[in-house]
Amino acid sequence: MTSIEVDTPHGVAKAELHCAPEGVAVLLLGHGAGGGIDAPDLVAAARAAHAADLHVALVQQPYRVAGRRAPAPAGHLDASWLAVAEYLDEHWFAGLPMVFGGRSTGARVACRTASAGQAVAVLCLAFPVVPPGRPDRNRQAELDAVDVATLVVQGERDPFGRPAAGHHREVVLVPGDHSLKADVDAVSRAVGEWLARVLRPLVV
Repeated sequence: MTSIEVDTPHGVAKAELHCAPEGVAVLLLGHGAGGGIDAPDLVAAARAAHAADLHVALVQQPYRVAGRRAPAPAGHLDASWLAVAEYLDEHWFAGLPMVFGGRSTGARVACRTASAGQAVAVLCLAFPVVPPGRPDRNRQAELDAVDVATLVVQGERDPFGRPAAGHHREVVLVPGDHSLKADVDAVSRAVGEWLARVLRPLVV
């Protein structure tokens, strides 16, 4: 494991890199609004990706590096994420396909930046479709805007709702709620199977 710092337009971000022996692609994973990169579902997804011979970068947004819990504005999150992706592409993983991913808020960032960052696929863990009690803040459109292969792993009892499947989008339900920690093996299995399938045509 290697820890690096990356200057972004909104402060210093950090990335924890887990490099695979060969490394057929790279999976970038972002954390939730008030959480960190040690969330159980992120660890499970990273483990599955590493087993599938992907490099993994667990990305900590500048506001969390600075010790703040309240998330930065969406535009700041997106710009910082893209800065980290660009840095990794230039200095660590040149030319390799990139999969953007994350949990909750991190999943939203991955969706919003997938096109600009030329991600080949998007992994969403616990995508927060509708905040409890706020039906006016439905985020399904962020998922619908992604035009590459997308996997959503969602807890069966997630109070933030259940995303709809779509043309490029698979939705896998696993036991548990928004934390996705009730059955991390199910999370890991879903991610590993999906990565193997969507990346096969890109790395042959």
